[in-house]
Amino acid sequence: MINKIADSVAQALDGIQDGATVLIGGFGTAGIPGELIDGLIAHGARDLTVVNNNAGNGDAGLAALLKAGRVRKILCSFPRQADSYVFDELYRAGKLELELVPQGNLAERLRAAGAGVGAFFCPTSFGTELANGKETREIDGRQYVLEYPIHGDVALIKAEKGDRWGNLTYRKAARNFGPVMATAAKRTIASVHEIAELGELDPESIVTPGIFVSKIVKIERVATQAGGFKK
Repeated sequence: MINKIADSVAQALDGIQDGATVLIGGFGTAGIPGELIDGLIAHGARDLTVVNNNAGNGDAGLAALLKAGRVRKILCSFPRQADSYVFDELYRAGKLELELVPQGNLAERLRAAGAGVGAFFCPTSFGTELANGKETREIDGRQYVLEYPIHGDVALIKAEKGDRWGNLTYRKAARNFGPVMATAAKRTIASVHEIAELGELDPESIVTPGIFVSKIVKIERVATQAGGFKK
């Protein structure tokens, strides 16, 4: 019997290795799998490469993972904001490597990994420092930059509902990078607020099929820093 429901966050995260590339869903504070990140800190894996849209907010979530000294490198599109002081301090001190990736490129590089695309040409970043050292090509009179997929050892994402086969649905903007990260990783762990019975989720509403999901773990609903779900 296929049953991907983990009894705890710690059980779901078991086996993550030092040096792993970890894809972490979220857009600002929307859809951040905070409980899974806290579990990763407790797990103890270090020397990680993290892929996320930004570089953490305040002292919680991704910022807490950075502050704990577990991350060697981060790939993101929006590293600096009003409350990104943890990232700022580590980066300026030379303790954290940054690969800046335009947001559309980030999403497409993840999607390419899941789709089996070896590389693709994109016009974004041509003529800027982000294109230094990369192959370029003129196509139909326009200049393009060669970009490669971003593969993950594990993806940590936040969904709304899941069943024991691992099928997932999301809540509004909390969906963001979750679906493409789930397909780009060798192993995907999702937190959910509700566990549905098999057949309860409308097949037309399932965003991430269970074939892309390794474990799901149920967490309680909490209000996010920016508001989020309110009881």
